[in-house]
Amino acid sequence: MFIVSNYPLAIIFCFITMLCWGSWGNTQKLAGRTWRYELFYWDYVIGILLFSLLSAFTLGSIGSEGRSFISDLSQAEIGNIGSAFLGGIIFNAANILLSAAIAVAGLSVAFPVGIGLALILGVIINYIGQQTGNPLLLFCGVALVTIAVVLNALAYNKQAKQAKRVSSKGIVLSLVAGILMSFFYRFIAASMDLDNFVSPAAGKMTPYTAMFIFACGIFVSNFIFNTIVMKRPFEGAPVSYREYFRGSFGIHLVGILGGIIWGLGNAFNLIAAGKAGAAISYGLGQGATLVSAFWGVFVWKEFKNSSKSVNTYLLLMFLLFLAGIGLIIAAGA
Repeated sequence: MFIVSNYPLAIIFCFITMLCWGSWGNTQKLAGRTWRYELFYWDYVIGILLFSLLSAFTLGSIGSEGRSFISDLSQAEIGNIGSAFLGGIIFNAANILLSAAIAVAGLSVAFPVGIGLALILGVIINYIGQQTGNPLLLFCGVALVTIAVVLNALAYNKQAKQAKRVSSKGIVLSLVAGILMSFFYRFIAASMDLDNFVSPAAGKMTPYTAMFIFACGIFVSNFIFNTIVMKRPFEGAPVSYREYFRGSFGIHLVGILGGIIWGLGNAFNLIAAGKAGAAISYGLGQGATLVSAFWGVFVWKEFKNSSKSVNTYLLLMFLLFLAGIGLIIAAGA
């Protein structure tokens, strides 16, 4: 299988993760013009599952190092399979709430608040699980991201008041999504031998196998979670499976593309974790908050006609996110 052999390459992979995780929400915004997010989400999940299979039978099965996908899957212990599967269930619950937050409050709020919180808690959780990197630099970086998240919430609250449409639903959904999102990565990491991808311990899985099991957890749990949300949506009238099958090929393709984009980021992040460590790899990947905020502010114009004070909050948010990410990178070097 393909293995990252050095820290600089691992950082490059984490930046690709950041771009992918911060950009998939654009597909939801595109589809959302004519398509409810609950229906979009089915195609998104299918895209993740398809990409996990593609990566398993390509990058996960080539080369002479490590175990190929099929041989790795056949020797994996049930406890490790269950851990990665549970990670998929937790992620799916969190991401459905995040998708709802995007629909309610937009990219520039849902990601910085939800994924920013997930970054803060997730780095702590993953560092406890595998203590890799300089803790002082790592947690100083996390502290700066924390302040950036608070500034984004303040900007949204001020903007909403100016527009006379104050709603706490988007913030609440983002916060709950962020808390849940902070836990999923630890369960995937626990199913792998992060110290040795070349000759992983018996019973542990390679990143490609872990990602496939994780994707299965997302797909299976979606029949429960998304069905509930379709019948009892956070906003609007209930939607049915009949409406999903009436969707055009193009609209389904947009959702699948969103899942593939997220899946690519996840694959690269898990591969990078072998050299960067789980806490740093996860923390950099969740720098996606910065990317998504950029899309929301500058492309989708979610803070259009904002006051000077709101724009100041946003500028400080971007600067603090950048500084925080820089410290997280330095922590692993």
